Amino acid sequence: MSEHGGERLSASEIVELSKRYTLFDWVAQSKASPLPVVAASGVYFTAADGKRYLDMNSQLMSVNAGHGDPRIADAVAKQVRELAYVSSAAMTTEVRALLGRKLAELFPGDIEKSFFTLGGAEANENAIRIARAVTGRQKILARYRSYHGATSGAITLTGDPRRWANEPGIPGVVHVLDFYHGTTRPWDSAADALALLAETIELEGPSTIAAFVVEPVTGTNGILIPPDGYLQGVRELCDRYGILLIADEVMSGFGRTGRWFAVDHWGVVPDLVTCAKGLTSSYVPLGAVGLAPHVAQYFEDHVFAGGLTYNSHPVGLAAALATIRVYEEDGLIEHAAKMGEVMRRHHEELAARHPSVGACRNIGLFGCLEIVRNRTTGEPMAPFNSSSSEMAELQRFTLDNGVFVNLHWNQVMTNPPLCITEEQLAEGFDVLDRALEITDRAVVG
Repeated sequence: MSEHGGERLSASEIVELSKRYTLFDWVAQSKASPLPVVAASGVYFTAADGKRYLDMNSQLMSVNAGHGDPRIADAVAKQVRELAYVSSAAMTTEVRALLGRKLAELFPGDIEKSFFTLGGAEANENAIRIARAVTGRQKILARYRSYHGATSGAITLTGDPRRWANEPGIPGVVHVLDFYHGTTRPWDSAADALALLAETIELEGPSTIAAFVVEPVTGTNGILIPPDGYLQGVRELCDRYGILLIADEVMSGFGRTGRWFAVDHWGVVPDLVTCAKGLTSSYVPLGAVGLAPHVAQYFEDHVFAGGLTYNSHPVGLAAALATIRVYEEDGLIEHAAKMGEVMRRHHEELAARHPSVGACRNIGLFGCLEIVRNRTTGEPMAPFNSSSSEMAELQRFTLDNGVFVNLHWNQVMTNPPLCITEEQLAEGFDVLDRALEITDRAVVG
């Protein structure tokens, strides 16, 4: 018998029944090949066949505190026993009060009020709803190399190809070019990128634009770290035209970059900040929108026209409070900054040894390797919005050797839990070192 009260399933039965009775996301169902996982602890998870894997991607860049921390699990269980659920509109709870106060301490600048959601996409949906209500404007700017979620509004904000199948999406979203243009083109300076943004604002009409949504450090589109001065310039442009700045910190927040929030690296305070993932280390679903006082003030006399059954769910709030305590007790934010230097050294060593590593970058434990066929031309190992046999073989090799990494086109993501040690990081990069011999064989020129 399993702990769920039924029969114990084999690895093949878990996969077979999952594929028969459930729908997998972002894949044609005939191509789905899920790994059945039964347990996890620290930076490792265990498959149903007993094989252990080093989690070099924190699952979806979200299990920041590591797997199976009993402090978080106990807080969740305690909350379920004491008070599992109440109406979020008509009632409140101790954990709501405590988490709201704690986030006000952690959020950038003077941001102090939170609206709690179930995840990052929903947080972004509510952020644009808030921006439109407060400004009375409708247009939202977002960047092309971005991902903001898969709900109808958030996927329209998304600039990358995951948006295409979901178009036309919601009205009023305008995409702007990034400071990065792919492996075959150089990066823009902050001044050049800001000039493109300013031109877009002018052509769209500043008085029509409610908000600009940015990932302060872009996530799955390549860990794109902005040039110094870029975010400060974005803040100045938004201030100049009365446009609200929304920082999507769903992936980059809660220590991933070695600071509580990525914007902290540049001293920029947004008008709204969205978060999820690391907020609870993904132990249970929870997202949040943080509002600066001048934004929150609008709703003192105006109804906030939003809310779902599970907003401000007590169990999620309890998980978040416990997760933040783990970050603080274990010094994980500072540890991520320290391990980021170790990761940078591993990246540079791989780039020196492997001609297929065209570029590497990280900020804290938020990193990636760009794999290329030719360093001179920058030709990626997999085309834009596609894969290649070499990248697929590289991923098979890492899994066969007990390391889970996430690939995005020609990029290998390196985003382990923040609790990882130097020895465990070396373990993961040793496997990547051997895996890159596969892509090295495809290098030309």
